[in-house]
Amino acid sequence: MNRRDYLSLIGVGGVAASLYGCDGLRARFAPLHAPDAAALRLPPRVNVAPAARLLNRAGFGPTPGDIARMTAMGRDSWLEQQLSAPTDDADESPALRLRLRESQTLAAGSPVDLEDFGERDVLIELQRAAILRAVYSPWQVRERLADFWTNHFNIYGHKNLGAFLKTADDIVVIRSHALGTFPDMLRASAHSPAMLGYLDNQQNRKGVPNENYARELMELHTLGVKGGYTQTDVQEVARCLTGWTVEDRFLHRKGSFRFDATRHDDGPKSFLGIAIPAGGGESDGDRVLDILAAHPATARHIAQKLVGHFVGGDSPRLATRVADIYLKTAGSIPAMLRTILTSPEFAASLPVLKRPLDFLISSLRAVNAETNGGTHLQTHLANMGQPLFQWPMPDGYPDRTGAWTGTLLHRWNFAFALASGGIRGTTASLPADRSVDAHLEQILGCRAADASVAGLRATLAGITDSAERTALLLASPTFQWR
Repeated sequence: MNRRDYLSLIGVGGVAASLYGCDGLRARFAPLHAPDAAALRLPPRVNVAPAARLLNRAGFGPTPGDIARMTAMGRDSWLEQQLSAPTDDADESPALRLRLRESQTLAAGSPVDLEDFGERDVLIELQRAAILRAVYSPWQVRERLADFWTNHFNIYGHKNLGAFLKTADDIVVIRSHALGTFPDMLRASAHSPAMLGYLDNQQNRKGVPNENYARELMELHTLGVKGGYTQTDVQEVARCLTGWTVEDRFLHRKGSFRFDATRHDDGPKSFLGIAIPAGGGESDGDRVLDILAAHPATARHIAQKLVGHFVGGDSPRLATRVADIYLKTAGSIPAMLRTILTSPEFAASLPVLKRPLDFLISSLRAVNAETNGGTHLQTHLANMGQPLFQWPMPDGYPDRTGAWTGTLLHRWNFAFALASGGIRGTTASLPADRSVDAHLEQILGCRAADASVAGLRATLAGITDSAERTALLLASPTFQWR
């Protein structure tokens, strides 16, 4: 069955009316172009299992059997286990470590060595490693946070040596600190050659300041756009960070962090009303990071971003509580996340739209897929608008729903290709029980007896092919939200 036949089946069989409503069907299905925003409207509340909801929010969705395992373990015990995840791949399964072998080899190489592979090949391996970990790692909270922090500290892989430098940044900055403390992650990022190169700090030197990194450090990474700093503060931070650069000298470890004292402005400075005496050298930058990490505006900014990602929308009271936890625990990420995931606001929140990566990974997990995470899968992700490590702006891929309303047709294409075996290197494991009830429970995490899915159940009962049922459920509005 080709794509046109598939979309025709949806229209003729009445499935589209059941899934998306009767209005605008011709405009939504007959033309093979991206549907309008109404097709991604929030669906009626479906009574998914509480465990499925937590797995979708705190991780990348359940695999078959995960809901039963969490229920048996208990929600609190599962969460505490997840918040204590290791910082590397040492405790991953041998199968996942084997899948990651080539990517790990690249990550261990120097940026100079990686240039022999070419930018495209390095980016493919970076994406492959991220996809495989998200699909197969039992440490789902860590993987969710790795994606969150990757966007918070975004680095564009196509700028300068970004792809080659990002391989180390992904491990040393993001994955090592995803469940640590925010100040430690901030310091690691500020010393990351990938970040310094991306935001032009290698061009920041005495007498010729470059404010790019200093500005994004405050606006995006710490204080936030309303954090109370001024243009003068941007200039002073840039002066503090003069000489923080990327090693490029002959017979030195190229691509590593370097402080060049000859480029540093060693005069007195003042930042946010705090005097930084002359003669501090490299410690000027460290002092800036300490001030930023401990600032209440940073606590508020990080709290708001975490709450927005995990709860969705604005929740000022919860964000205030999380900011207080940040300040009391010196930026403990597990403490903040525990507060969010056990809050009444989280329990009562509306669904959050899945970004393309989230949709792709949750689909693979729902069908217990075997995948190599390679270029054929990555092409679908790119078509949906989220090729990893390739967002050019420093703010990272957007969370807001409106940014992704034009991706729905590509999501349908992916769902159909996955369920029908149309992605080279990826195979779906369809429900062994071919009943409609089994499909609803495996893909959506809900019981067929629930009144909220009665219409969907009736529609699927008229389709006998398991692949078609699976594709339709993956393409349904309910599955687009977490």
